[in-house]
Amino acid sequence: QVQLVESGGGLVQAGGSLRLSCAASIRTFSTYTMAWFRQAPGKEREFVSAMSWSGGRTAYADSVKGRFTISRDNAKNTVHLQMNSLKPEDTAVYYCAGGPNKNGNTWYGPDVWDSWGQGTQVTVSS
Repeated sequence: QVQLVESGGGLVQAGGSLRLSCAASIRTFSTYTMAWFRQAPGKEREFVSAMSWSGGRTAYADSVKGRFTISRDNAKNTVHLQMNSLKPEDTAVYYCAGGPNKNGNTWYGPDVWDSWGQGTQVTVSS
């Protein structure tokens, strides 16, 4: 059974930074495409970022480009999301998602992902 556990959320002032981590209990983690989504109150879950199994391909939502950076460490079965220049509109629950060998064209929808973490709250105050 695949388990994804997020950590690193919290309360930060606008302009600040946070680094989210997702620890995966997957034997074949190095074959998994990994992603981050977020969901604000009253809104649908939305794509934030994703990275291919090798780390060679990444994608970002337009709203976070230039501010957020996704990375992964296949030796430690972890994926990270470095969030800089945070804005109040970044406030949401952030979810880690994963699935084996996902086609890059499908990354943006939540339905294609096989496994999800429980989420970690990020709150950015103005």
